[in-house]
Formats: sequence, structure tokens, C-alpha cells
Amino acid sequence: METKLLTEFYHLDEFRFLDGYKKNGGYVNLEKALKMQPQAIIDEVKASGLRGRGGAGFSTGMKWSFLPKNNEPRYLVCNADEGEPGTFKDRLMMERAPHQLIEGMIMSAFAVGSKKSYIYVRGEYYYPVEVLEQAVQEAYKAGYLGKNILGSGFDHDMDVYRGAGAYICGEETGLISSLEGQKGQPKLKPPFPAVKGYLQKPTIVNNVETLAAVKYIIRDGAAAYKKFGTEKSPGTKLFSLSGNVRKPGNYEVNLGYSLNDLINNEGGGMKPGRKLKAVIPGGSSAPVLTAEEASRATMDYECLAQMGTMLGSGAVIVIDDSQCMVDMLGVLMHFYHHESCGQCTPCREGTGWLNKITHSILEGKGRLQDIDLLVKVADNMKGRTICALSDAAALPVLSFVTKFRDEFEFYVREGRSKVRGSFYAQMHH
Repeated sequence: METKLLTEFYHLDEFRFLDGYKKNGGYVNLEKALKMQPQAIIDEVKASGLRGRGGAGFSTGMKWSFLPKNNEPRYLVCNADEGEPGTFKDRLMMERAPHQLIEGMIMSAFAVGSKKSYIYVRGEYYYPVEVLEQAVQEAYKAGYLGKNILGSGFDHDMDVYRGAGAYICGEETGLISSLEGQKGQPKLKPPFPAVKGYLQKPTIVNNVETLAAVKYIIRDGAAAYKKFGTEKSPGTKLFSLSGNVRKPGNYEVNLGYSLNDLINNEGGGMKPGRKLKAVIPGGSSAPVLTAEEASRATMDYECLAQMGTMLGSGAVIVIDDSQCMVDMLGVLMHFYHHESCGQCTPCREGTGWLNKITHSILEGKGRLQDIDLLVKVADNMKGRTICALSDAAALPVLSFVTKFRDEFEFYVREGRSKVRGSFYAQMHH
């Protein structure tokens, strides 16, 4: 069953605009938040157990409380650089409910004492940027942004910033570099952005879904929010369901929801005559689950971590028995090789190697020892770089090769896929 907390009014076209948003309870809770003590908002968000919805799953209130207690100017940045393959929930949220994000951001900015915020949107999201720009203008005209918001004495300005199409800018320090006009390359931590971020000032970076959820925590209180989800993974989560299901799309359910139910109830099950083979549960960097593992999985941070994978951004990619795992790995390796920023040697060289080896198998030139070489290269890439892109490329390799080794061996021996003819033969016909 879907639990429509954030997405309750997404079916209404008017919800995109200020009047329609206000008709459905918009900006009422901003007044409430501005009458609270900033620390009380931080405490409420901490008590709600809200965890980062962009992939890392770190406690939001905890992140906010890392800000130094000084009078330095500080920044709030919304990470809307939704680049993880398989993820398309932030796009929906920006297109259908821009004011929900803006209201959540103003509340969050008030809580952390920020007078300036940025929404950093991935470059390819042309339409969401238009919708956001218009909503920000509406909010300024109505007095929800700018000087002395609702007579509270709180000033806040907000800008929409477009990325230029780099996956790496979804990593918070890479995003900050890009926002500063530098090359979008991640920085070493510490110092963490909360201490030294944008323009070397304290900065909080949160995902679209995280910031939008703040509104509902203020509206209903932490205790009510915690009634959704599980004890350690409270709240609802939007899952982007794609791949071989009848009804792909975004579905908001309680955290802790069964993966089987998500595929069969929300997703309408597999296509006729097809069986489930594997599921990538949290975006392309999350290790793959076999059908058997998927049948036992629940969609929360703890269960998936115990299974050796992760909830990540909530992108559920469903793979049926007509799909070849070697092909799929080829697609992923091409992506990570292309998106490596080249700053760290293990990632710059490693993603290239993984891509080369996988594609030589796909071209029918593979050797059996190449399968072990894939594992060896991937092992050497883990935990040795500034950001997690290197691991994001290595983890799928290790899980694909370990769990579907027979398909890789068959491809090397026969020069074609175990489930269908050669990928390249099909391409060239």
C-alpha cells in the first residue's frame, strides 16, 4: 500500500503553483516554524529520525547540529543533482511540488541560521528548473522569500543553480566546488561542509526529498512522523521503480516495506511469462540482489545493509530472466568510466580497466582469467579514493560476478550471452 504523505496532492496540477499549493495547506506551517526557536526545529527533526534521502541515510538533525556555534554566515544547499542511474524521484518532486521543497528549505534555513540557499539542479533537468524558477519568483512576490519573512525578522534569499551534466556533482563536496565555479571535483574530508563548505563557510547540503520532509515533521510533530516506517528507518520514502515491471514509476511507501510487495503491488508484477532474476535496490551503485534475496528484503537502511547492499537513493531496478547480466554490467561500467572526474588514480584508471575488460568479454574476446581480473581490479578500487565513485563502480562488479558468475563464464566460452545471442551481433544487424 502506498502511504501518500509527501505525494498526497501530486495528482493536482494546481499544486505546482502558489495558489493551488496554498489551497492545500501550503505555507501555513512556515508561519508555525518561524514562531519556534531555531534549536527547537533542529531538535524536532533529530527526534523524528529523518535520515538523508539522497543515498547516505545519515541523520538530518545530527548533520545540522554539526554546524559551529559562531556568527559566520552559513549556507543551505539543496542537492537536486539527481544523477544516480535509476533515480527519478527528485525530478517528480520538483515538477509537481516546487513550493513543498521551497517551504521545507525556508524552515530548514531558519533552523540552521542561513540567510542564503541554493537549489543545485542537474543540468539535464531543463523543465524542473523552469518550474522551480517560477515557484521561487512566486514565493518572493508573496513575501515568503526576501526580507523579514512573514514579519518574523528572518531574511532569506534563494537561487536555482544549474549543473552542467556531471554525475560527480551529486557528491556534496563536488557539488560545492561546482557551485563556487571550480571544476566539479570532490574535496577531501575533513573539513566537512558543515564546518567549511561553500566559500569556506559552514554549509548544510541535503537532498530534495529530505528538505521536503521537514515540512511534514513541523506540521505533524516528530512522534507522528515516526509512526511511519521502522524504528531505525522512520518515515516514508519515494522509490523510483524501473526495469522489467508492468508499471514503472515513483511510489511513496513506508520504510520497511517489502520489496516483493513493491514489485508486485505497486509495480504490477513482472511482464507476462517472465520471472524475476535480480534487483538493484538502491541505484546503480548498490550491489545487486538475486531473486531469492529480493524475496526476503524489506526497503529500509538496516535490512539492505545486512544483505550487503544499500537503500541508497531508492532506485529499484528490476531485472527479469530475459536480461543478460554481462550486458548490464557493460552499461554500468561505461557509465562510471565516463563519469569519473579523474582526480584519483584508482578511480580514473580502475573504471577504465573495468569498462575495457567487460567490453572485451562482450565482444567475444574475453578470457576466463578476465573474470578474476575484474574482481581483482574492483577489490583494489574500494575505499582508496576521495569520494565514493570508485566504490560505486567496484561494488556492482563484485556482486554481479560473484552472484552470476556462470553467465560471465558462458559468455567467455561461447562468445555470446547465456540468455540470448551476442549483444554485439544484435547491435550490428
